[in-house]
Amino acid sequence: MDEVARVVSTAFTLSNDLRRDVEVTILFEAEPPPRARRMRLDGRRLKFLNPDERSTAALLKNALVRSAGVDRDVEASPGLVVGPASPIDELRAFAGTPGTMWLTEGGAPIDGDDTLGGSFRAILSDPTDPTVGEVEAIRTAGARPRSLGRRSLRSSQCVTALHHIADAAEGSPATEAGRVAD
Repeated sequence: MDEVARVVSTAFTLSNDLRRDVEVTILFEAEPPPRARRMRLDGRRLKFLNPDERSTAALLKNALVRSAGVDRDVEASPGLVVGPASPIDELRAFAGTPGTMWLTEGGAPIDGDDTLGGSFRAILSDPTDPTVGEVEAIRTAGARPRSLGRRSLRSSQCVTALHHIADAAEGSPATEAGRVAD
């Protein structure tokens, strides 16, 4: 849960605000399958998210507790919805959206086209490699394998790198100032 909290915090928090143009979906596997959960966080509506991992983990844990045993989506707090899911079906649907990247060390290097217009969709995994079934679902759905480099990074580090690439691609003020000075 530590890395999940770190990813959520990294995906949404800025120095003094939240990224409102970000959505994060987390798939939690559980046995038997009806207990698996999908958590969606929408930056446009998200509240009660603080930059520290401890409070983020508590927010996520409370959302999971509120949804336990419920067979429908539950808005646990504004912008945070949890519900039952079939992880492989959810993964297949997400990976099938045109332009989705699958971050994997063996992928092609990310380039400007991958985050064109400052927008991107990416599949990241926890510290364990995806199962054979998950890899098959990702590949057959059409997600493009991409890499941030030769080193294996933590998911939260990947989020930071992707935000940097996307911010630079959309022409953030710092990027524009750098262009003027060149």
